[in-house]
Order: sequence, then C-alpha cells, then structure tokens
Amino acid sequence: MRSPSPLVASEQKASQQLPTLRRFLGYLQPYRKEVPVALSLVAIGAASQSLGPFLVGWSIDNLIAQGNLQGLLLMLVLLVGVYVGGITAIRAQIIRVGWIVQRLLAQLRQDIFIKVQSLPISFFDQSESGDLMSRLLNDVSVVNQAFGQTIAQMLGNLFSLAGIVIAMFLINLRLGLVSNLVVPLMLVTTSLFSRWARKRFRVTRQTIGELSTKIEEDISSVREAQAFNRVRLNIAEFKALNAANRDANVDAVAITAAFLPSIDFLNTLATAGVLAYGGYLAVTGAATIGTVTAFLLYVQQFFRPIQILSQFYTQAQSALAAVERIFMLLDEPAQLKDAPDAIAMPLIRGEVTFEQVSFGYKPNQLVLKEVNLHAKPGQTIALVGPTGAGKSTIINLILRYYDVTSGAVKIDGIDIRKVTQASLRRQIGLVLQDNILFSGTVAENIAFGRPNATQAEIEAAAQVANVHEFITSLPQGYATLLGARGANLSKGQRQLMSIARAVLVNPRILILDEATSSIDTRTEALVQDAIDRLLTERTSFVIAHRLSTVTKADQVLVIQQGQIIEGGTHTELIAQGGVYANLYALQLGAA
Repeated sequence: MRSPSPLVASEQKASQQLPTLRRFLGYLQPYRKEVPVALSLVAIGAASQSLGPFLVGWSIDNLIAQGNLQGLLLMLVLLVGVYVGGITAIRAQIIRVGWIVQRLLAQLRQDIFIKVQSLPISFFDQSESGDLMSRLLNDVSVVNQAFGQTIAQMLGNLFSLAGIVIAMFLINLRLGLVSNLVVPLMLVTTSLFSRWARKRFRVTRQTIGELSTKIEEDISSVREAQAFNRVRLNIAEFKALNAANRDANVDAVAITAAFLPSIDFLNTLATAGVLAYGGYLAVTGAATIGTVTAFLLYVQQFFRPIQILSQFYTQAQSALAAVERIFMLLDEPAQLKDAPDAIAMPLIRGEVTFEQVSFGYKPNQLVLKEVNLHAKPGQTIALVGPTGAGKSTIINLILRYYDVTSGAVKIDGIDIRKVTQASLRRQIGLVLQDNILFSGTVAENIAFGRPNATQAEIEAAAQVANVHEFITSLPQGYATLLGARGANLSKGQRQLMSIARAVLVNPRILILDEATSSIDTRTEALVQDAIDRLLTERTSFVIAHRLSTVTKADQVLVIQQGQIIEGGTHTELIAQGGVYANLYALQLGAA
C-alpha cells in the first residue's frame, strides 16, 4: 500500500469556512462590472415578491372591508403586473448570474490544470493520480452543481429574506419583533449543523478521491490482477473503500435530515407566535385584520427562502469541502523553481559532468553518494546495475526533475541550477521503456514536442525511426487516429513512434530508458537500428538491463547502492573480470 500523498495528508489540517469562501469569491474580481447588474436584477425580483403580502393586507383593510370592487380589480391587475415584472427580473438574473459563475468555474478549472502541469515531478511521485483526477473533475463538478446551478436562486432568496424582514418592521414593529424571535434560534441551529456537516462532507470528498484512485489503478492493471490471482483481493479492497464512501455520505445525509425538520419546527413556531399575538392585537384594536393577514403571509414567505437555502446549504457544505481540496492543490508549493537570475541554456554541445553529486528523495536517505562522471560531447554513456541502484535518479538529475542534495550537475560547464528548466529540457530528448501516445493522429503524436513541424519533417523523422513504412500501410496513413495511450498499436510500434518523436525534436542530449525491452526480436532489430541512428553525434545516456544492447557505448558505468563501482568500455570491463563481466556472462549464458 502507498503512503498517504501530500494532498491527502494536508486534509488532516484544520480549515476555516470564511477564508475559503472569501478566496473563492475573489474569482469574481474580473466580473466586478457585471456583478452590480446581476444584483440589481436580484433586488428587483426580491422586491416584487416582498410587495405582494403588503398589497394583499392593504386590499383587505381598504378595499374588501369597504366593498370597493373596482379598486379591488385594479389591485389585482397591479399584483399581476408586480409578479410578472418580478418573474422577468428573476429570469434575467438567472441568466446573468449563470454567465458570471460559469466563467468563474472555467477560470478555476484552468488554474487547476495550469497548476498540475507546472508541479514538479517529485509531487507526482508522491501523489495518487486518481486523487488528482477527482479534484480536477469530481470536485469542480460538485462546485458547479452547487454554485453554477443554484447561486442565482440562493441570491434571490437572500434578497427576498431581507425584503421581508424590512417590510415586517415597517408595517408593525411589535409583530415584526415577535416574528423574528426565532431568528437567533435559527442562526444557532444553522451554525451547529454547518460545523458538523463540514466535517462529514470533507470526509466524503476524501473518500471519493481514494475510490477514484482505486478504480483507476485496478482498471489499468486488470491483466496483472488476473495473472497474479489478485481479483478477489482487489474486489475486497474496493468494497472497503466503497463502504467508507457510502458511510460518509450516509452521515452527511443524516445531518441534512436532522436540519430540515428543525427549520420546519421554527416555521411552525413563528406562525403560531404571529397568529397568537396578531390575533390579540386585532381583538384589542391595536392591529387590523389586513395587517395580521399580511404578517401570516410574510411568515410563510420568510421561511420559504430559509427552507430553500437550507436545501442549498447541503450542496454548499459539500461544495466548500470540494473548494478546500481544490485550494489545497493550488497552494501546493512549487518545490523546484528557476533561480531569479536564471539564464536561458545556450545551445548545448553535450558535455555532462557530475561533481561529487549526492542526492536523496527523502531527508537523510541518500540514493546517490558522491557520484562523479564525465561525458564528452557525442559520447554514449550506458548506465547498468540492479533495480534501485540509482540509474533513473541520475537521469532525473540531468533533466533537473530534482535538485542535487550536494555537489553539482553541469552541462557544458554550466551548473544546470543557473539556467531555466524549460530551456534545458527543450534540448534533451527522452525515449522511455513505456512511452505514452495520446488520442489523436499519428502525425500529431510524432510532432508532440514540435507541434509546428511540417509534414515533410514528420515523415523524415519517421523514416529515420524505421516506422514510415508501417505508418503508410495504415488506412489513413499519418492521419490515422490512435486510441488512448496508443492501445491499438503493439509495444514495438509505439516505441518506434516515440523514437520518431525524439528524432523530430533533434535533442542535443538523448536519454534512453530500457528502450528495447519487452519487444519481439524482429521489432527489436528495427528499434535498435533506429536508436543507433538517433545516437549519432549527440551525447546519450542509456539505461539497460540487457547488457548486449550497450556493448557499443563509449562508457559503461556500473551503479550499485548509489555509487559508481566500475567504469570503462565494454571490452575494458570484461577484461577486468569484475561485476560487469559477471553480469554479462550470466546474461550471455541465460541467452
């Protein structure tokens, strides 16, 4: 089992609701001119709803009581006009608010994606991709459902609530006070339920992230699960995570189920209070029947927005928990930054030097220990050794995915910490053991590192990589669409296309990581020939467990426990009869 990722661990920290909400609302800044227009429409819609009970009460006292039918008809027309105007304003408000919120959410998604793209490799080495996908998709979707679809309704009800309270106090101060006696109880109830709900909804967002990770990992490793007879265990683990998410959601629903009846009870209490005290005032002549009627209508209107807001409250709590998780990702520190005075890397000649380099992924746990190496321009350096020896770590340091703990990595005599990461990596090509191809055409995949490459340049790169003939045999040639990860190609074909991708970039330094492993003999010959062409006149670092593929290297460096224990050409190391010679003899015998 993996240890908790930095994101999951950060969720254990205490959080506050208002700072989160305030920061989220900060996304409204670019739309500050549109917000007053939207709020004005909200106010008009709310005012029209608040005016209705007053007109009804006034009509009872001044028209119905006096038998003024003509005036009553005119009042009905006025009421219809008021409500139609209010409905029109509400419709315009929903459209305007929706326009603003959807742009806000689009900016939020963009910020998340940009942040993820700019995070250091160390972050992804420690984080679970399923949890990241949950934040990018599920959490933003929750925010969209809460704010994107109901924010206009929420604002309308808040304004209606304010209008009703003002109208109550203007019509009759004493009845207004009685009607609002339940407000402190309502605030206390809401505060308590909010505190409990936030904790539970935070757990639901965390468990859905863990569930997403589990689903992604298990679907992508179905073959391995079946081969290692792990299907039952995977199902059991999924059931446990699914049950945890179910229980978290049940707890959240239980909070909601307790909250809504509490609001209904307060509504009944307020109605009873107005009926009792209003009836007393009417009997004693201190208030009219129309006034009491208006107040009864206002009490019903008063709690209708509260009931609607309480339903939104459930969504809002879940959304705020999702926003918290999103901001945790956006606040993740960029562990590797360009120096303030970093320069662009000049055109690389290809000299690579490690000077007393030590490095550890974790404090006080060195993976490389005082490594020294020197590659001349155009040389091919083979890195061999057991798994975990430090070969890939050397590659990571050349690419500056990490900074050294001590010592220096220099290219052409320049410490790579003094140049921008983009200008460095732009001149380094990478061909991995399992390269990723993307949904798109063959040509787009080859041009991944040079999107503006011409068709002629793409085809020339494919010819160097020995894949042009295969591509032209496809139904649409270079315009053939590939499935996700190039799943409709063999591993060898994907590898040849990856080599073509590297050829097109024309890197000054090339890195090959197990580039000929797990492919058939015929394809391996094509791949090896393509690699030999790619290695020509550029400095190259080759990681290979199959030592027969590195016999032509200018230097073979044997890495063991984070140190270079042997170095020389293949012939020299065989003559020494050391670790490399023994490994080579074992592989030769096994073959």
